[in-house]
Amino acid sequence: MNPNKKRLRRTMMFLNAQKPGLIKDPYIYKPDSIMLDLEDAVAENQKDAARFSLYHALKTINYRGCERVVRINGLDTPYWKEDIRCAVAGGCDAIRIPKTESAQDVKVVEAEVVQAEKDFGREEGSVLIMAAIESARGVMRALDICESSERLFGIALSGGDYTKDLQTHITGTGIELMGARQNMVIAARAAGVQCFDTVYTDLDDMDGFRQDVENIHLMGFDGKSIINPRQINIVHEIFTPKQKDIIFAEKVVREIDTKKAQGIGVFTVDGKMIDIAFYDGAKRTIELAKASGVYKGDL
Repeated sequence: MNPNKKRLRRTMMFLNAQKPGLIKDPYIYKPDSIMLDLEDAVAENQKDAARFSLYHALKTINYRGCERVVRINGLDTPYWKEDIRCAVAGGCDAIRIPKTESAQDVKVVEAEVVQAEKDFGREEGSVLIMAAIESARGVMRALDICESSERLFGIALSGGDYTKDLQTHITGTGIELMGARQNMVIAARAAGVQCFDTVYTDLDDMDGFRQDVENIHLMGFDGKSIINPRQINIVHEIFTPKQKDIIFAEKVVREIDTKKAQGIGVFTVDGKMIDIAFYDGAKRTIELAKASGVYKGDL
């Protein structure tokens, strides 16, 4: 399995692949991933120019550990195959499929990625895939999509198109997205892949943005798509374990390791009743703290 499949992805920042000013140094803001967009951000008559810009950016810019995902054009367009070849040849880390509605969509893209890896001398399995879900049909098939490929590291909600399909609109409250969000998180967890939330487009409402991020964090998402560097710190703050949570997780792991050897199944940590079911969650907290660079312990 590609070791990057489970990497930390709290933020994924969208950038128009055609604009050198945007894609030359986004790593300075320290998003976990960048989304180099060949689809909606690029006009119909500028697709070739965007690919040219993308290829040379991937080939020449050191993104300093920031994951480089390329959003290709839809499978119903004449552009997506060349998008994949350009992205893979340039050295991208992953391909994002827009408007995914079935496992077959993922398999079709995977076949093109496999061929591009061979054609351009990339290591087999080095290019990962993620699927954007943008319709009611896609939401209903989320589990099939999540289980479609070993290359698929996660799914993402695209709220604008999804709410149009649902015959409603983005309200800022999250009510219209609640069903899709929870269904997608459940599907992702069942399949062992990651799940990412849609963008929040009102840059003048940072309080609303913070509340939105708090909500999706509680729902179990792994991260959020963003459109502006101003949004990064809020997402990272909310998705990075607090020191009190890290300390408690360390206590839980140590106590369970000790008590298990003694044949004790239930005990208390800081006044809370704990059993073996808490172990995996505590270990996840520590691993997330390590990946986020805030862990100072020795577990």
